[in-house]
Amino acid sequence: MSVIARDPATPPATSPNDPRYYDARDLEAELRRTFQVCHECRMCVGYCGSFPSLFDRIDKAVDSGAAEGAETLDNADFKAVGDECWQCKLCYIKCPYTADEGSSTLLDFPRLMSRERANRAQREGIPLVDKILGEPQMIGQLGSGAAAPMANLITRNQLLRKVQEKVTGISAEFPLPPLAKETFTEWLKTHTPAASAGELGEVVLFATCYGEYNTPAVVQAAVLVLEHNGFKVRYPGSGVDAQDDMFTCCALPNIDGGDVASATKKIDHNIALMLPHVRAGRKIIVPAPSCGMMIKKEWHEYVGRPEVKEVADATLDLMEFLVVLGKEKKLKREFPKSLGTVAYHAACHLRAQKIGFPGLRVLNAVPDTEVRMVEECSAVDGTWGMKAAHYETGRKYAGKLTRGINDAEADTVVTDCSLSALRIGKENGVQVLHPVEALAQAYGLIPRTTAAPTA
Repeated sequence: MSVIARDPATPPATSPNDPRYYDARDLEAELRRTFQVCHECRMCVGYCGSFPSLFDRIDKAVDSGAAEGAETLDNADFKAVGDECWQCKLCYIKCPYTADEGSSTLLDFPRLMSRERANRAQREGIPLVDKILGEPQMIGQLGSGAAAPMANLITRNQLLRKVQEKVTGISAEFPLPPLAKETFTEWLKTHTPAASAGELGEVVLFATCYGEYNTPAVVQAAVLVLEHNGFKVRYPGSGVDAQDDMFTCCALPNIDGGDVASATKKIDHNIALMLPHVRAGRKIIVPAPSCGMMIKKEWHEYVGRPEVKEVADATLDLMEFLVVLGKEKKLKREFPKSLGTVAYHAACHLRAQKIGFPGLRVLNAVPDTEVRMVEECSAVDGTWGMKAAHYETGRKYAGKLTRGINDAEADTVVTDCSLSALRIGKENGVQVLHPVEALAQAYGLIPRTTAAPTA
């Protein structure tokens, strides 16, 4: 039995605002304690590469007689284990030793891996690949609009992608999201709201970087569905609101790279835009599970002000909001179109919010539609799967998802997660929709499409 105590003497430091967060000795002690508990449990061995690496390192130390458990692990071991974590959060959801489960052991493996990455970034600097992938809104601003055709031509050129991989560390094989010729903001400026918009109130849409610059069709469908159901959609920076400033990234890509300072600036910026709306009684509606999870679960760790909780309490996943409308008998249920068989990918960061599977519930209300859930990880989560160093590992761990989508034999494939959609599109060769796009099709608000090959 290891000499390391299972329960911490004080609650672990999970926030950069805690003075222990960047204390090297405190971090080492917490890493060894957590790794020891995980080694004794081993339940999460199949979730990602972190746990096999962790178990193998402790097993070698124990078998050689050098240790009784995790007490001899060092920074090289911590880095190796941390590099294999892609922050899917599934280990936390399943772990019986968390605060959410009422355990005194207080394990939080994902936040501990973020802390290790932040400490490493402080010691060694932020790698170029993380600097680039940490700024999706900047990439979107530079590559969307008039520059989109050329930007997309470059990202589709395999030779140029291979050169890019050598320089940046971004995988030449991972399908980068396209840049939109017309951004969501530009579309919204000329959009004429439905006659029913505003009958039931107003909401604020956090369109996300991808929704603004890469996949505006998703948030356009969200606007159409929300208006169809009686809500006016507010969006800072669109000309519809008095505010000129636009939302920026949710900060998850920065946290993936350990860039806490940039993450905090973005959170502060978004909070300043959201707070007046929240205090006016409007909900913040988020179509992307990763961004919704950040607002609800993580922002308060990085910005410890009470306003962050106000915003978090007013934030709902887009499909979660529609489920609430359904419970209140306010969701319109007249669907002129059916969807046939739908393969619904349950995104990991949706599960991390512990709100069930709202997209599945809403689409199940469409007549003559059968929704088949595929509850497997895409192994992209944030920026990890885009990196050349992890691409093949990600493909391996996403194999169950790929097979699940194939086995569903669906007419329509949906996922709430835009990054998972990229993985599914590449591996399964199908068009992938957001659930709100499928719902908009069922309402007859946009043309019907099926899971046709992407190539």
